[in-house]
Amino acid sequence: KLIATGDVTDDDLLNGMGAVAKGVITGHFYSALHDSPENKAFVAQVKKAANNMRPNFMSVGGYDAMTLAYMALKKTNGDTDGTKLIEAMKGASWVSPRGPITIDPATRDIIQDIYMREVKEVNGELYNVEFATFPKIKDPNAK
Repeated sequence: KLIATGDVTDDDLLNGMGAVAKGVITGHFYSALHDSPENKAFVAQVKKAANNMRPNFMSVGGYDAMTLAYMALKKTNGDTDGTKLIEAMKGASWVSPRGPITIDPATRDIIQDIYMREVKEVNGELYNVEFATFPKIKDPNAK
């Protein structure tokens, strides 16, 4: 058994890895197969916009960064002053395609669920299938 970090089984590259990837266990914050309405809509839109590409942890990170920027700009009424934007981001919460997210007001670091996943074949394709969730994980090194 191979146990690794989630970037080893990148969702967009997983099918190209082939059968040798089956059974790999990873811990990560996103799977293209995450079962939520937000993720199903996200996957469909990414596939439509990007020549059937399967979204991965980098694309959901970009989605969340833009969501946070939009929320902060809305809160500051469009004021782009960096100090005001950072202040507006503190404590922000939303439901991402990856699951619930909060920006820790003290550290400004993300609080998110981490999923344990196993690579399995689903409908003829390889996916990171979530089997356990560690909710609301903070970076242990954030002070």
